[in-house]
Amino acid sequence: MTTGEEQTAPAANRPGPGRRTGTRGIVGRLSWGLADQAASSLSNFVVGIYVARSLGLTAFGAFSLAWVTYGVVLNVSRGLATDPLVVRFSGVPEASWRGAVARSSGTALVVGAVIGAVCLAAGLGVGGDVGPAFAGLGVMLPGLLLQDAWRYAFFAAGDGRKAFVNDVVWGVALVPAMVVAAQVGSVAAFILAWGSSAAVAAVYGCVQSRIRPRPAEAREWLRDHRDLGTRYLVENVGLSGASQLRAYGLGAIVGVGAVGEVRGAELLLGPFLAVLMGLSLVTVPEAARVLRQAPERLGRFCLLLGGGQTVAALLWGAALLLMPDRLGELVLGDVWSGASALIVPVTLSVAAAGLGTGAAGGLRALAAARRSLRCQLFASACYVGGGLGGAVAGGTIGSAWGVAAASLCGSAVWWLQLRAALRERHHHPIPEARNP
Repeated sequence: MTTGEEQTAPAANRPGPGRRTGTRGIVGRLSWGLADQAASSLSNFVVGIYVARSLGLTAFGAFSLAWVTYGVVLNVSRGLATDPLVVRFSGVPEASWRGAVARSSGTALVVGAVIGAVCLAAGLGVGGDVGPAFAGLGVMLPGLLLQDAWRYAFFAAGDGRKAFVNDVVWGVALVPAMVVAAQVGSVAAFILAWGSSAAVAAVYGCVQSRIRPRPAEAREWLRDHRDLGTRYLVENVGLSGASQLRAYGLGAIVGVGAVGEVRGAELLLGPFLAVLMGLSLVTVPEAARVLRQAPERLGRFCLLLGGGQTVAALLWGAALLLMPDRLGELVLGDVWSGASALIVPVTLSVAAAGLGTGAAGGLRALAAARRSLRCQLFASACYVGGGLGGAVAGGTIGSAWGVAAASLCGSAVWWLQLRAALRERHHHPIPEARNP
């Protein structure tokens, strides 16, 4: 396996792998982003449905708590490791990209090992279904975070095909792992099956990239990018941490089963969320390219992305309302009755969030970390307040409507901040994001 320093001199000036310019290149990269997330979300959807049907509402709630916690840790890793990579190393020469990926992926491994140890210790001290689930999550976190790091590395290089193949490998490895987990029949077994198959894909990512992660250089990476990493860490944790607080609070106020109902409603939005998350993989790299090549088009680019996602979410939600109860029960089992009542507010929440992601991508491309941090903290505070306040006032359905209102408010703030950042850049041009 090679690293950035092992490239020959001519390679230092070659564009990153898979790099193409122009509208055709953008469409191609967006298409691979959608394909990759479709593969990833399909496997996640199948896991969620399988666990919901196999373990029942309460155990599925415990699984969902571990899942939400994984989302928090994943966003810690992205904020420290892969977000700075995408902002500063999208479309750069290959040698620069390879060296950055080695350090970035090493940082993701370190984050997984450190937080995984905490989860393992906490899980071993807690009983019931929740404790073993968190212990299993702790063991699996390094592989899970490394696999995600490869995806962002490939998209930074404009080579989404490799990210797609990597997620397909994860999905294929997941099949026998889930069969074994079903024989055991516990939440922890499903967590281990899901995580071990991700570890297989993480190892394959090393083969695809021919890059060896460098955990020893994690401190150097954090130091070099602390101006972005620190703010993105707080921003990302604010996002996923708000979801976790809402889940824990909802479980305490209404019951663990309510967490399962919310997760069930989110699973119904799974195909659209695949589109939303797939676009998010390439939104920042593409916005960064637009900024370098035609900065006056950045606002329009972000509006098209955000508006398109909003329309798609509303159409998918309308289709879900027409789903027969018999089909819903076939998909979610006992979870369907509670989840179906949440379709409208959850759809509106996702639609508002989709609109906001367009503006968020623009702020990331502009490296306007202070503005994006303010937006995310505001949106997270609204999310927790709306979710828990709604739960107190109206139970699970009240929480869902509170989150929908919070998402709309958060989206408005994202766009106001992007508009201000574009005006600021127009009147006071700043140097482009550095590529050390």
